[in-house]
Amino acid sequence: MAKGVWIVAEQRDGALRKVSFELASTARKLADQLGEEVGAVLCGAGIEALAAELGKYGVDKVFVADSPALEPYTTDAHATAVAKAVKENDPSILLVGASAQGKDLSAALVGKLATGMATDCTDVKIADGKLLAVRPMYAGKCFGEVVVTGTPQMASLRPNVFTIVESAKAAAIVKFDAGLGEPKTKVLEVQKEAAGKIDVAEANVIVSGGRGVKGPEGFGILEELAAVLGAAVGASRAAVDAGWRAQIDQVGQTGKVVSPNLYIACGISGAIQHLAGMSSSKYIVAVNKDAEAPIFARADYGVVDDLFKVVPAFTGEVKKLLA
Repeated sequence: MAKGVWIVAEQRDGALRKVSFELASTARKLADQLGEEVGAVLCGAGIEALAAELGKYGVDKVFVADSPALEPYTTDAHATAVAKAVKENDPSILLVGASAQGKDLSAALVGKLATGMATDCTDVKIADGKLLAVRPMYAGKCFGEVVVTGTPQMASLRPNVFTIVESAKAAAIVKFDAGLGEPKTKVLEVQKEAAGKIDVAEANVIVSGGRGVKGPEGFGILEELAAVLGAAVGASRAAVDAGWRAQIDQVGQTGKVVSPNLYIACGISGAIQHLAGMSSSKYIVAVNKDAEAPIFARADYGVVDDLFKVVPAFTGEVKKLLA
């Protein structure tokens, strides 16, 4: 009989990603309701030392696949390793982060495990002994409650939505052979972002620009504000399509879905595709000259004015407060 609440822990460059701690804390909460253990699968090379860290967030047992073939990440190698651990141990629930890597991996896992999955969930709970997942639908216009009938019941959780809770547990470490065989894919090159740049998918504060920024040079004032706030700089699809920002910075339905504590939208009208990617932010501030811009309907605070006057003035005031 399937038993246990498992997560797929995500690591990059030898460090666990924040979403892994969110997954572990959420899994602990679910497992306590079911009276079951929390397991985690961790894949990579030279990552055994990271496993113990997961115990601090409620994981009882970490299944570690440590192999040079698992670094850097490839879909087939990681999916093969995770699927092997899951099939051999038969957990009832498997949670994955709805990050870029998590979305890629979970799609492959669903096929290998012959089960279903609720994607990009903003809440999960136990109802009648089953995992009940809540996820936005129709670009965030409504929410659906989803129950997966297969085993394990899979769900991918939206980053920055679930609370991290530290625990006093010490996780047991179980090494396993991933059984990879001959790799089907090989990473030829990894192009990394500049050191110190904050990923919009994990940022607590995001300063984002749209068509109203008027060009790549207009993002300079957003960069200044972001530097003061310790924030990431995001962009709407219009700004990315115009070549003003890299696609990795795009927020929206066709970019990254974000859930920061504070989202500052500058010169963004608020098309439904963009709102779908940031509407779960805790607080939204909009700066736009158009008082009828749809973004104001979702904003907690709005400024109807020229962003080229408002943003520098705001940056100056924040500097004074922090001083």
